[in-house]
Amino acid sequence: MNKNNKICFNFFLFFFFFSFMNLLIMIYFIMNNLVLFLEWEIISFNSMSIVMSILLDWMSLLFMMFVCLISSVVIYYSKSYMSSELNLNRFILLVLMFIFSMILLIISPNMISILLGWDGLGLVSYCLVIYYQNLKSYNAGMLTALSNRIGDVMILMVICWMMNYGSWNYIFYLSLMSGDFEMKIIGILIIIAAMTKSAQIPFSSWLPAAMAAPTPVSALVHSSTLVTAGVYLLIRFNFLLIDMFFFKILLLLSVLTMFMSGISANYEFDLKKIIALSTLSQLGLMMSILSLGFPNIAFFHLLTHAMFKALLFMCAGIMIHMLNDMQDIRYMGGMVLYIPLTSLCLNISNMSLCGIPFLSGFYSKDLVLEMVSFNTFNMVIFFLYFLSTGLTVFYTFRLIMYTMINDFNLMVVYNIYDEDYIMLNGMFVLLFMSVISGSFLMWMIFSYPYMIYLPFNLKLMVIYVSVLGLLLGWMISNMNIYSVSKLMLSYNLSNFLCLMWFMPNLSTYGLSYLYMNFSQNLFKIVDLGWSEIYSGKGMIKILKNYSIFYNVYQMNNFKIYLFSFILWIVILFMIFLFI
Repeated sequence: MNKNNKICFNFFLFFFFFSFMNLLIMIYFIMNNLVLFLEWEIISFNSMSIVMSILLDWMSLLFMMFVCLISSVVIYYSKSYMSSELNLNRFILLVLMFIFSMILLIISPNMISILLGWDGLGLVSYCLVIYYQNLKSYNAGMLTALSNRIGDVMILMVICWMMNYGSWNYIFYLSLMSGDFEMKIIGILIIIAAMTKSAQIPFSSWLPAAMAAPTPVSALVHSSTLVTAGVYLLIRFNFLLIDMFFFKILLLLSVLTMFMSGISANYEFDLKKIIALSTLSQLGLMMSILSLGFPNIAFFHLLTHAMFKALLFMCAGIMIHMLNDMQDIRYMGGMVLYIPLTSLCLNISNMSLCGIPFLSGFYSKDLVLEMVSFNTFNMVIFFLYFLSTGLTVFYTFRLIMYTMINDFNLMVVYNIYDEDYIMLNGMFVLLFMSVISGSFLMWMIFSYPYMIYLPFNLKLMVIYVSVLGLLLGWMISNMNIYSVSKLMLSYNLSNFLCLMWFMPNLSTYGLSYLYMNFSQNLFKIVDLGWSEIYSGKGMIKILKNYSIFYNVYQMNNFKIYLFSFILWIVILFMIFLFI
C-alpha cells in the first residue's frame, strides 16, 4: 500500500468511526430528549461579545452522521477513482476542508460561526470545481462562486441586523422576537441566502455547471452537503419564517424549480448533468415542503436523498471511468451486460429516487406528496407537484433505457468491466443505506407515525403519475430526439425547455453583456485612445519629434548656422524697412 492509499484509508476509517459514534450519541439524545449547548467567549467589546457556540441535538448529530458516512465512502472511492492523480493529497485536503466547513455549519447556533462554515463551503467548492484546470472548469467555478457570493452577502447583512439584539446566537430570538420588524428583515435575508446555496430559481444555473468538478466531489458536494446547507439553515430558522408572506413566494419558486429541472433533465444527454438536474428537482421538493411548514419531513427527505444521490453519482463515475471519460448517454447502452454490480447499484438508486415502495426514497417522497394532497392551497401548486413527480420517473426511466437496456452504441469496443472492488465496496455501503435508511429514519425521527387519510384516487395519484412518466420515458427513449422535438413542441420552445428556461444565459451572458460591452468600449476609447495620446505614447511622439529636429540641427550645424544667420539678417532688414 503506497503513501497516498494509506492516507485515504486512514481518513476513511476516521470518518466512518466518527459517523458510527455520532449515530450512538444521536440515539441516546433522541431517546432522552437531550440538547447540549456549549459556549466559549472569545472576545467582548462594549455590549457585544464574540462567542464560539456549539449546538448538539438529534438533528445536528444525525446530519453530521450522514455527512461523515458519505465523506468516508467518497474518500475511499477516490483512492481508486483518482489513483492516476499526481496531487492526490491536495485533493484529499480540499475534501477535508469542505467536510470541516460543513460540520461547522451544522453545529453552529451562532451567525458568526455559520458565516465561517458558509463561506468555507463556497470557497472550497470553487477550488474543487476548478480542480481540472480547463476553460469549462474556470467558467463553471466562477459562476458557482459568484452565485454563492450573493448568499454570503446576505449572511453578512443578517449579522449586521442582529447587532440590534446584542448577540449573534439566533436560537434565543426566533420565537421570542418573531414579531419584530428586524427579525422579519433577517428572515427575508436568510431565505435569499438559502435560495442561492440550494440553487432555487433564479440562482439555479450554477448547479449543473458545477458538474465540471471530479465525480467524487459531485457525489459529496453537489448531492448531500453543499446544496442542502440552505435547506438546513431554513429548517433551523423555521420558527421565525413560518408565518411570513415571503415563505409563500419561496413555495412558488421552489415548485417551479422542481418543474423546470424535471423538464430540462428530459432533454439533456450529459450523464452527470441529468443527475445534477435531478438533485435540483429534489432540492425544490425539500424547499417546497419546508415552505408548507413541515421542517421534519424536509429534513427526512434531505437525509434519504443524500444516500441514494451520492450512490447515483458514484455509479455514474464508474461508468464514465470505464468508457474512457465519455459522458454522453447516447453512446452508452447495454451496460448491464458489462458492469452488472454497478448497474445493480445504479438501478436501485434510480428506483429509490422515483419512490418505488420500500426503498428509502419512498418513505420520504410519498410522505411529502401525501402531505401536499392533505393541504389546502391552489390547484397550480398541486398540479406542479404531481407533474414534477411524473417527470422524475420520466427522466429516470429514460436514463435507464439509454444506459442499461438499449444497444451498446460505441463504435470502438472498450474493455468494460466492474472489478474495481475499492469503488464497489464504497458503493455497497451506500447501497445498503439507500435500502434501509428510509424505514430506519422514519422510526427514529417521528415519535408517532403519520397516518394520512385521503380519497382512493388521490391516494393512488402518485402511482398514476409514476406509471404515466414510466411509459413516456420508454416511448421517448425508443424514438429519435429530432422527431420527438417535432412531435411534442416547436424547435424554439424545446430549446427554451432544454436550456433551463434560458437561465444559464440570463445569469451569465445576460448579466455580464452590458458591463463587458461597456468595458470594451472604455478600453478602446480611453486605454487605447485618449490616454495613449495624452500620456505615454503621445509624450514619446512629441519627444521623438523634438529629438529628430535637434539631431538634424546637430548633424548639419554649419549649414543651419549660416542659414539661420541669413534668415535673422533678412528678418531684421524687414523690421527696419517697415519702421
